[in-house]
Amino acid sequence: MDSLDLLAHPIRLRIVLAMGGARTLTTSQLCARIPEASKATVYRHIDLLTSGGLLEVAEERRVRGAVERHYRLRRDRAAISPEAVSTLTPEDHRRVFATAMTALLAEFTAYLDRDGADPVADRVGYRQHALWLSPAELEELIGGLRAAIAPKLANAPGPERTQYLLSPIHFPMEAPSSETGA
Repeated sequence: MDSLDLLAHPIRLRIVLAMGGARTLTTSQLCARIPEASKATVYRHIDLLTSGGLLEVAEERRVRGAVERHYRLRRDRAAISPEAVSTLTPEDHRRVFATAMTALLAEFTAYLDRDGADPVADRVGYRQHALWLSPAELEELIGGLRAAIAPKLANAPGPERTQYLLSPIHFPMEAPSSETGA
């Protein structure tokens, strides 16, 4: 299974998101992050991600007679190449987008269901903006977003840090018009 197929499932995508920031997590910790999925389901998806090379065992410990594995994300494998994206059909894009939205909704629901969730204090945002952009302006915007986000992807967990899910989405809302002001 290639990286796209591995990531195009809401549970696997949520596991990958949870592993961000060079974290190592056990299966039990991942099950706690995804409580609506059975333990067997989470175990199965961890096994698929490990077999596919997106996760690796960072450490093994003996705990009460059992081996507890701590997994780490292989960031180099958890990305979809521009070449792979260029081969996707419109149906593939629908499937991948639906997976991303399903995972986003599940993560937001899990956040709201947590004791003490406070969207105002946590600066939760879900605004949408319709922008008029030329191709050059779009490239500038995407480049600026990447420049702002990329350095933060290397942040490790820490006492002052909370893991946030950021989901930039952009697509044309209508076909370009040759008319001005229309």
